[in-house]
Amino acid sequence: MSEKFNVEEIFAEDVFTLGKMKEYLPKKVFTEVKNVMENGGELSLAAADVVAKAMKDWAEEKGATHYTHWFQPLTGVTAEKHDAFVTHPNAEGKMITEFSGKELIKGEPDASSFPSGGLRATFEARGYTVWDITSPAFIKEDATGAILCIPTSFCSYTGEALDKKTPLLRSMEAVSEQALRIVRLFGNTAATKVTASVGPEQEYFLVDREKYLQRKDLIYAGRTLFGASAPKGQEMDDHYFGVIRERIGAYMKDLNKELWKLGVTAKTQHNEVAPAQHELAPIYETANIAVDHNQLIMETMKKVAVRHGMVCLLHEKPFAGVNGSGKHDNWSLTTDNGVNLLEPGDTPNENIQFLLVLACMMKAVDTHADLLRQSASDVGNDHRLGANEAPPAIISMFLGDQLEDVVKQLIETGEAKNCREGGKLETGVSTLPDLTKDATDRNRTSPFAFTGNKFEFRMVGSADSIASPNTTLNAIVAEAFCEAADILEKADDFDMAVHDLIKEYMTKHQRIVFNGNGYSDEWVAEAERRGLPNIKSMVDAVDTLTTEKAVKLFEKFNIFTRAELEAREEVLYETYAKTINIEALTMIDMATKQIIPAVVKYTKALADTVIAVKEAGADASVQSQLLAETSKYLAEAKAALTKLSEITAEAAAIDCIKTQAYAYKDSVMPAMAALRAPVDALEMIVDKEMWPMPSYGDLIFEV
Repeated sequence: MSEKFNVEEIFAEDVFTLGKMKEYLPKKVFTEVKNVMENGGELSLAAADVVAKAMKDWAEEKGATHYTHWFQPLTGVTAEKHDAFVTHPNAEGKMITEFSGKELIKGEPDASSFPSGGLRATFEARGYTVWDITSPAFIKEDATGAILCIPTSFCSYTGEALDKKTPLLRSMEAVSEQALRIVRLFGNTAATKVTASVGPEQEYFLVDREKYLQRKDLIYAGRTLFGASAPKGQEMDDHYFGVIRERIGAYMKDLNKELWKLGVTAKTQHNEVAPAQHELAPIYETANIAVDHNQLIMETMKKVAVRHGMVCLLHEKPFAGVNGSGKHDNWSLTTDNGVNLLEPGDTPNENIQFLLVLACMMKAVDTHADLLRQSASDVGNDHRLGANEAPPAIISMFLGDQLEDVVKQLIETGEAKNCREGGKLETGVSTLPDLTKDATDRNRTSPFAFTGNKFEFRMVGSADSIASPNTTLNAIVAEAFCEAADILEKADDFDMAVHDLIKEYMTKHQRIVFNGNGYSDEWVAEAERRGLPNIKSMVDAVDTLTTEKAVKLFEKFNIFTRAELEAREEVLYETYAKTINIEALTMIDMATKQIIPAVVKYTKALADTVIAVKEAGADASVQSQLLAETSKYLAEAKAALTKLSEITAEAAAIDCIKTQAYAYKDSVMPAMAALRAPVDALEMIVDKEMWPMPSYGDLIFEV
């Protein structure tokens, strides 16, 4: 019988929640902590000491012996250094455990070996982790024991952000400050802050671990670098939302339990489009907590998969020929007195605050389409974006029929007198109720789609941190709100000024709105006519970070300095070059040590067969033809292997990191494709018993 548990009882049992703080802290200290969490400021050292002791006591009750400052460096994954709660034994030799407020607030991990883009030299090691009081501490338990994890930001000795969280927190403050100016204009004096809320949907693949361990490409690169398509793919659409197999269901149940214990609101689970592909979606949370939780989701997915004899693949394109994985970043803004700035209401044409916010969104996305595209760039996503399975590389906004009609009216006549209604959906079955339809359909080909009371940024890669996309979103919207507020706060006639500004923004930036098929070739041509950027690769997107426009934006709101942006530019070029270099070397290794020897063995067996059949006086034409075909592809593979080895060595020797990244994109990647083609053809010919690794069919259908 399967294990039973009560979700309400286990939820957040491993999290030092506000409720647990209230239980463990004196009332005065709890009030101070809550005030800092809600309004900012610094916690007094005396209060921090009390919090630290309470946190330690709670953690020790949960079996923890160590704590760690849990942070998110520019590697895109999390980092942690464990320290025990031990101190010097007393005179009697008895160990006393301690944890001070100073240790809670600040840590000092070595900053020299994390990517810094030149902000830190190797010999300059000092960096600081600083407690993020707004994100709750939690207990992580595995073979190392129970560890108290304290979410922190990470900065250099000279103050630059070396992580993903610090800029995100800065951007959240920026968009809150500027959004407050907007809601104040409409008479909302009760709100004290506006929070960016995020709900990231996470797609992933599961494969059998034994088969995974037979694939060097999956081990080293996270994706298959060789592989002929299986006889069946996703063309029958039978996996999408299909019945969840028992092995996968057991994994999902275990995963949900682990996530609920960590306070992650895992809500939705289902099979995705590709075989062996699945999805998990949580409920919306404050942006920085959503970022922390998404990192925990990815980490927990991998950990739980191993328990079930599987491996979780988060790469955006682990298999050619079937859909890859992304995560849809659902983003909205809500005041602390409950007003969603992206809620259109029943009559959006009459909701002036919403129309102004929408106009500002159009302005923000159009003005900084290049930055938004960059924020969703990573190496794996280059295989996915625009590949008829994900949004195109061109940024556009989907508003739906209702809002598009309202925008059109405002542009053409200056006012929207009506808006389209959803109407009724008649099922045609007497026992089924008629349904109230939404006012608009959805568009899954749009990279940035309005979906009722939020925008869904669909371009983000499955393995990537959602910190960068949300930092950029917050920043560009803060700028648009700021510029609108600057105009409207000085207006003599507010009603006329806001009316004119909405029309001006919508007219000027209407090119960013597209409700059609983003997969079509016609859209590519239309986008070019409109002047929208079509940035096809991660490498091409990197330098958008350091344009004068970008530097001005980020420095204005103290989100990034120019030095921090230049550092990230260098890190991204370096990440791309290193990633493709690893993939190329893996292909060379596999081809040299596994594939070519296996094919040589097969050709020998064929040659022996040809001789034996001929000596027996029978027709050996089929065997001879197979031998000739195999030898032809083998020669092509060997030539491509030699070429790839040469080109990879040349790229690795380039000093300029930007030039090197482009060399890997323009020279090494095509050489990799040239090697893969004959190898995949050989896989379809060579005896399966001789082929040195599991096939696509083995990997995605035998889970």
